[in-house]
Amino acid sequence: MNQPAPAAAPPRPAALVGLRPRNQTASWFVGGTAAATLIGIWCAAQPSALLWLVGQLLLSAALVEWFVLLHECGHGTLFSSRWANTLTGQLAGVFAGIPFPIWTRVHGRHHKWTGWQDLDPTTEALSPRQRAAWERAIVNVCWKYWIPLFSVLYRLTNFWNLPCIVRLFRSRGTRLAMLIGAASVALIYAIAIVAVGPFVLLRTTGVALLLSLIVEDLLILSQHTHIPMTQSEGRDVRPYAAQDQERFTRSLRLPLLLSRLMLQVDAHTLHHMYPFVPGYALHRIEYATANETGWWRWIVEARSMPGEVLLFQNRDETGFDL
Repeated sequence: MNQPAPAAAPPRPAALVGLRPRNQTASWFVGGTAAATLIGIWCAAQPSALLWLVGQLLLSAALVEWFVLLHECGHGTLFSSRWANTLTGQLAGVFAGIPFPIWTRVHGRHHKWTGWQDLDPTTEALSPRQRAAWERAIVNVCWKYWIPLFSVLYRLTNFWNLPCIVRLFRSRGTRLAMLIGAASVALIYAIAIVAVGPFVLLRTTGVALLLSLIVEDLLILSQHTHIPMTQSEGRDVRPYAAQDQERFTRSLRLPLLLSRLMLQVDAHTLHHMYPFVPGYALHRIEYATANETGWWRWIVEARSMPGEVLLFQNRDETGFDL
């Protein structure tokens, strides 16, 4: 049976109201990720080198999936109920290294200000400015040798930079919830280190964490880097509407099975245009977005340029259309 051709124009949001969260589907994803995590930890704790390796690979995949689930819960689109999204988001935040209350608010700001590079808290650091030689050198070395600097800085500067977060969010209740969220996650990490021991914890999860951060580097950097953005430069500007954000985002085409297992996190442009649609339902939107490319092509071409060019310039400046 032939598949219908994608629509020439994006569908109106009202036409997609039927694409709502499904608790059964969400439960399968959460249950599968939890099972993979437990099995991965068990394997990684065994003396067998083969089981240890299997455990690292399985656990690394689970850690990436927890990051994806955190993203989905932050939008309230994994489960149909708020409490289930919040509970799962709190758990996912522990494994993803990002406190859920901070994630929801900072990521919400990201969606609001996508396209305004100096107002979006997750892209502000990439705004044009004079950078020291040592900054450019570190970025270039890390990008060239697959050192996951960017997914680490993404966490530290956006979700663990508490003084910046306090300045960004003025509500006392919001600040308190975010600080409690950060303190809770930090306390869980401290308890795990004391209970298990730092060396045992490093042997069990260290390689898996490194591999997951490398994968997340690719996912995070593929979504908005090297795409022309606008600058507010202190002016009072309006946010771009969701459907107008298509030109500021990029989607990678992962293999179909992998895409579905990862809740179609690769359909990033559709997600920005329709953030109310669950990730696992994005494939039902019949529209081919701009700035879409194959995952392998993007990796090869992005890796062929210095990190400072990929991050701090865009295709209008370099003529390199990833």
